[in-house]
Amino acid sequence: MQKPALAALAMVLVLGACGGSGWSRLNPMNWFSNDTVETLAPANGWDTSIDRRALVPVVRDMEVLRVPEGAILRATGVTATQGWWDVELRPINDGDPVDGALIYEFVLAAPRGATGTGTEQSRTVSAAVKLTNYDLAGVRRIVVRGAQNAQSVRR
Repeated sequence: MQKPALAALAMVLVLGACGGSGWSRLNPMNWFSNDTVETLAPANGWDTSIDRRALVPVVRDMEVLRVPEGAILRATGVTATQGWWDVELRPINDGDPVDGALIYEFVLAAPRGATGTGTEQSRTVSAAVKLTNYDLAGVRRIVVRGAQNAQSVRR
């Protein structure tokens, strides 16, 4: 009877030593706690300030639709191939008028793989932006730029 009691006492002392020190190598809770997180991302994050989208080759049409809150500027362009995406009318000068003109660049992202040519209708892209009455204050002209041309409307 003495041997099991002595073994139990020794086990209690050994297990007590594991819990007594938070950094004990004998404590199973500490065996995997020193893992480090490794990532492929840059330390300061990805740079999203650079817009790598291209200008639409040809601005085919643009129109300004009046609404009670301001206007909707809608533009249509034609690309050389199908598959262009992430279409946007990107404002120049943070959307502030330059000499009474609001200027937008019609930008889009290239296809990720080889695509077909197709018909002009299948290569047509459209983008729109809402302009408030505040945005239109002092604006006499709105311009949409593409790579080969630009279109504008006057008030």
